[in-house]
Amino acid sequence: MCDYSLELYRSRPAVREEQYTLRRFPSGTMGFTAGHDCDTAVCMPADAHLRLEGIGETVQRAFAIGPVEEVVMTRFEVTGHAHRDAVRLSNGREVLLQSLNAGVTAVMMGSLSDLLGFKVEEIEASSHELLDA
Repeated sequence: MCDYSLELYRSRPAVREEQYTLRRFPSGTMGFTAGHDCDTAVCMPADAHLRLEGIGETVQRAFAIGPVEEVVMTRFEVTGHAHRDAVRLSNGREVLLQSLNAGVTAVMMGSLSDLLGFKVEEIEASSHELLDA
């Protein structure tokens, strides 16, 4: 899942156990990149479990977390041109990626769809097919 404002950039899906870095793209939107390819946004599934490291002190104080945090990717349901990509912290708070500091690293540990053996997109496509029938 990539924030709408990253649609201007090349993107690819995240891969389990690969390391990513949170960067600010020229559009101003925060997004994940892999390795030295800073021009390609890496899209995380909505249910991805991530281990974040390098969380800055300001962010730690603001959200009552430490420098390392296990989180779940989520997406805010908003209308219009607003950022949607967020993480659910271990304390239950949901925070936009925009609120985290650039340079945070993340490793995708897995996702619910990995465990169940299907992808969320497949379910959504199937439900659309049922509605169209």
